[in-house]
Amino acid sequence: MDRYNTAYRAGTNTQTAEYDEGLRAYMLKVYNYMASGIALTGLVATYVGNSPAILNAIFNSGLHWLVALAPLAFILVMSFGAHKMKSSTLQMIFWSFAAVMGLSMSWIFVAYTGESIARTFFITAASFGALSLYGYTTKKSLSGWGTFLFMGLIGIIIAMVVNFFLQSPMMQFVISIAGVLIFAGLTAYDTQRIKESYAMMASGEALAKGAIMGAVNLYLDFVNLFMFLLQFLGNRE
Repeated sequence: MDRYNTAYRAGTNTQTAEYDEGLRAYMLKVYNYMASGIALTGLVATYVGNSPAILNAIFNSGLHWLVALAPLAFILVMSFGAHKMKSSTLQMIFWSFAAVMGLSMSWIFVAYTGESIARTFFITAASFGALSLYGYTTKKSLSGWGTFLFMGLIGIIIAMVVNFFLQSPMMQFVISIAGVLIFAGLTAYDTQRIKESYAMMASGEALAKGAIMGAVNLYLDFVNLFMFLLQFLGNRE
């Protein structure tokens, strides 16, 4: 009996070690995709934001609506079509999405000083890292946050649409505060959700697509957290 128990524990420990190693590799792939997407967005935004001819061509014409709405189209394609695509196709769409996001964000280099953009980026990176680490390591289930955060996100979107017409500085200030809080919560929540989803993926293709979609979620958390923080910390040109 002792031999059986010892063998059973050894087998269980081996399985646990293999699972932990696989989980770490999976999460590392998620973060690598996310970081690469942010880097691509930053490069495109910086290049376009410092190219007056390209800025004029985009934002002083009807192209600005296409550039503004294109990221949403990419998100919808990835969200609803991921199960039908190969992981290689999904990956190419993700890179295209990150590049288009760079185009849509390039205006910040006209509105804010480069120094304040860089400062806000590093503050966002540090905050995101801490929040994501909390979501990954906490033993507390964050599943209860989901409904609250989703409703908060819907509320922010509605408020932003309303303020597009009202142009109220006070309302914009409240939206910015709410945005920071919502996406801070989503960073921890999404990290835990991505971690837990690993156990439900069996095949290599499913893991590959899961890593990309997990990166999309964290990428959006990072970018939105950055944009809302920039409204507080950015110095206007």
